[in-house]
Amino acid sequence: MAKVLIIGAGGVGRVVAHKCAQVPEVFEEIMLASRTKSKCDAIAKSITNRTIQTAQVDAENVPQLVALIQSFKPDMVINVALPYQDLYIMDACLETGVHYLDTANYEPKDEAKFEYSWQWAYQDKFKAKGLTAILGCGFDPGQSQIYTAYLAKHYFDEIHYLDIVDCNGGDHGKAFATNFNPEINIREITQNGKYWKNGAWVETKPHEIMEKLTYPNIGVRDSYLMYHEELESLVKNFPTLKQARFWMTFGQEYLTHLRVIQNIGMASITPILYKGVEIVPLQFLKETLPNPDTLGDNYTGETSIGCRIKGIKNGKEKTAYIWNNCSHQAAFNETGAQGVSYTTGVPAMVGALMFLTGKWSGAGVFNVEEFNPDPFMEAIGPYGLPWEVKEDIDLEFQY
Repeated sequence: MAKVLIIGAGGVGRVVAHKCAQVPEVFEEIMLASRTKSKCDAIAKSITNRTIQTAQVDAENVPQLVALIQSFKPDMVINVALPYQDLYIMDACLETGVHYLDTANYEPKDEAKFEYSWQWAYQDKFKAKGLTAILGCGFDPGQSQIYTAYLAKHYFDEIHYLDIVDCNGGDHGKAFATNFNPEINIREITQNGKYWKNGAWVETKPHEIMEKLTYPNIGVRDSYLMYHEELESLVKNFPTLKQARFWMTFGQEYLTHLRVIQNIGMASITPILYKGVEIVPLQFLKETLPNPDTLGDNYTGETSIGCRIKGIKNGKEKTAYIWNNCSHQAAFNETGAQGVSYTTGVPAMVGALMFLTGKWSGAGVFNVEEFNPDPFMEAIGPYGLPWEVKEDIDLEFQY
């Protein structure tokens, strides 16, 4: 029915390739491309029920991207490369007339800052060409926004307070490791925190605000307020929100390592000269840390990611909590990737499925909460991320 080009051969690319291969009636032909073709070949070899084509491409080279797209002629490009590369891939899609989907918004290499302004600026270009660009269709961002849209549609008349809660209750046995690209991960979690309150953004120091929150089947974990990109689009698309926050769990050993990394300058993205060669300390550190793609084999425990919402229904206050728990071991057994990659890759496949089967449509640039959440919510459980909702419960926050 459709041809899809997946760009990026890390853990998320592995999951997307495996999940697309499970739906041959939609993803008739699949190509996996990255800077290192051998990584694509290894993933393709692990998928025994389908033939996956592979290719080498530099995702920061628009002519190379254009040539590959023109050669393969996909209906959609699924971008699971680095966030730095989003705009190059969007440019190539515009030039070749191909639809686009990614899992994380653009951020420039030289500044640890992520926001949607750069990609939202492509709205008129995609609309003029009758093309669709779907932004942030992972879990958070992605499924967290669809969860919000689903609860807003079916459980509330107005949503007023939103808390996205992300817990990794797993153990990979490493002294210090990140669950996705270390460079992106460390840039993200060392930024100042930020949340929406009464029509304005409130900024905090990194990890300044902590709450002890209870996660299903995991228990109580220290959860830290941080900024995450989906807040920007959610407060835009749900103007009744009085407050919107994002929380992520970190263990004390992890935070201690992080503080040391920052204190000795290894989290810096400012280039330095080392023996006459210019290097970026954080990029060097990335090469010394465990590769996130290798964590899955001995990873125990599970993730728990969801949305806690307070609002109004029929004139009365109401609360609801929607979440998914994902087993690292089950994810690895199915795809060879750990749970954090799995929870990002499955929504990317389902988002592409929504578009290619006509359940999501429109010309322009869209965040996922702008689409009908119902068909996505019907599909995401059977494809690997079942969800639960509890109503009228204590959300553990003081509002």
